[in-house]
Amino acid sequence: MRTRRTILAAAATAVLTVLSLAPASQATATGKTRYTHLNPGGQPRLTERVPVNVVFVGYSPSQVPQSTFRSGLPAGYEPAVRYRLFYGIEEKLGLQYTYDYRVSYADHRYEDRFFGELKRLARPAPLTDYQQAYNEQQNNVLDVTDNHEIDAPSVERWLAKNPPAGVDTRRNTVFFINWYGRSDFRFHVYTKTDEPDPDTGYNFGTERDSRKIIAWGGTTARDEENGLGSTRRIWFHDLSAGPESWTSNWNVDEPDLDGNGVEDYRMPATWEYRQGGYREPGALAGDLSKITRYVALNLLFTTSPLYPAELPTAQPPRSINLDSNVYEGWPGVDASATYVSPKLLLDELRELRWRNQLDYDSQDLPFTGDAERCYFLAVEADESCYPEEGYPGFANFYLQNRKELARTQDDQGRVDYELPIFSYALPEGTPVPALGFADDNYVDGTQSYVFAFVSPEIVESGYGLTTTLIHEVGHHIGMSHPHDGYDSTTGVDYGPADEFYFVNAGDEVNSMMSYIDLNWDFSQFDHDNSDRFLTAAYNEAANGLAADVLAAPRAHRAYDELKEADRLLGRARAALADHQYPAAYGYADQAYRQVVEGAREAGVPADRAEAELKRNAQVARTSVELGDPHEFIDSLDPDSPRSQP
Repeated sequence: MRTRRTILAAAATAVLTVLSLAPASQATATGKTRYTHLNPGGQPRLTERVPVNVVFVGYSPSQVPQSTFRSGLPAGYEPAVRYRLFYGIEEKLGLQYTYDYRVSYADHRYEDRFFGELKRLARPAPLTDYQQAYNEQQNNVLDVTDNHEIDAPSVERWLAKNPPAGVDTRRNTVFFINWYGRSDFRFHVYTKTDEPDPDTGYNFGTERDSRKIIAWGGTTARDEENGLGSTRRIWFHDLSAGPESWTSNWNVDEPDLDGNGVEDYRMPATWEYRQGGYREPGALAGDLSKITRYVALNLLFTTSPLYPAELPTAQPPRSINLDSNVYEGWPGVDASATYVSPKLLLDELRELRWRNQLDYDSQDLPFTGDAERCYFLAVEADESCYPEEGYPGFANFYLQNRKELARTQDDQGRVDYELPIFSYALPEGTPVPALGFADDNYVDGTQSYVFAFVSPEIVESGYGLTTTLIHEVGHHIGMSHPHDGYDSTTGVDYGPADEFYFVNAGDEVNSMMSYIDLNWDFSQFDHDNSDRFLTAAYNEAANGLAADVLAAPRAHRAYDELKEADRLLGRARAALADHQYPAAYGYADQAYRQVVEGAREAGVPADRAEAELKRNAQVARTSVELGDPHEFIDSLDPDSPRSQP
């Protein structure tokens, strides 16, 4: 386990220095000019009142009192760059959300229709391993007597087309479902079985009981397998399904699963909320409130970026090259040809970074010399291969490949940003540190390189390289997992452990950033959040460059461009407030381009101005203890849900 808090402390302190942008000099440069939306040298001022529908289907107000449920919900959210937090840096985006909660209970007529549809979709199936394990415990309140499988995308589609009166599923909507207690109840789990791994053909949805789920949602309108046809923002969660593996809610005998003395808090099946059950009935409303806050809001609907969305470039890039390099160390296997699908990789990432021009190239590298030496020192001894640099052993991947950049990056001048990707194809029996990870620079939480791993054992587990690369590049461009995140009200960054164990439920969503391995697409929630992040990033870039323009002797030449940028940022702000996220991103991008034109007119090099913007990022120290960033490595640890059969 690496620890980064002590790495290059002096350099980290230097990064934290906040320099003034001298607003007085800006005022003299502008004369009487004032801007409504452009904020030279400052952060964006973007606000959104976010509608959040919560619909209880099969739960009565007496089971889930609205006042109790609402009492656990936050008033709003303010995203921050999560990886910066591990270096004591709080970097906010200039986005502020206020939640507009609309809580309702479905009437009996709607419930009859919905549960009738579940009954129609249900197909008899054997008990899962985890339902059987539930039955074999000492403290379970009943036995699961039979089982049915229900196609999760079909349920999401039905909810999209048939919401209760007054519920607009174009807005973020949680459906909390409870079938238990009705005469037509069937024990059941949800499934998704139509997306095997593109490199190996392994179908996690059919082959593994651990992928029988109790929640689903987030499918986009144009999803290749399950597209909803129009934009909907639905996530449903059903405690009357299962019990299941992913959130370990089948286990009602052991409160502390990892033996560290802290209860691994999770939500059991509905029937366990009773006197003498795993949870008292009065805890149900609070538990569903926790799911809403710590899963639906923080991890799906309104998230924080893992890394800065603007990428580590002098200017926000227009063109990005996925620069893939594969260390070919698996004898007899050409991993770059066998286990990477460039088309799928590009197709999925283009959907998320739709205003960027993305392309791909690849080269093979020998797994010899420093590449081999540094690899084994990292995974077998946790020793640095460059001890004079002062980094921990796990940084070997970063350090050794930093030395390779000069010969691996061959598109400089053709594109704005070469995104460095290094994959390792390894012989049988070789220890691997992870499926992959998106590393940082070990100084201030800026993203650096993407790493992925493949071996005979990994392929046998069902994985090639393509889906790992989509996932890890997703991290590199800012996306977080749907099972870990940041709660801005408390300042806590958390993952699925101890009191937050239940947030594994967030993985049960149609997102490439999940560990559930049932799909290879970015969710509607991913799209929304990425567009929000980029709206803020381009707004801040425009603000920063405008400050240099206004301080230039020829600032008057940029008058028209800055006024147009101000107008466009106003449109971006209005589009965001109206939940039109792609439009907001588009307007902010156009505004930044106007400021770039103004910089040229004023004689200000845009790259210099943007570099200054990044040096002067508005950050502040935070004293919150947040754990180790190593936990973001996408491992196949035997104890993780991802490794379960």
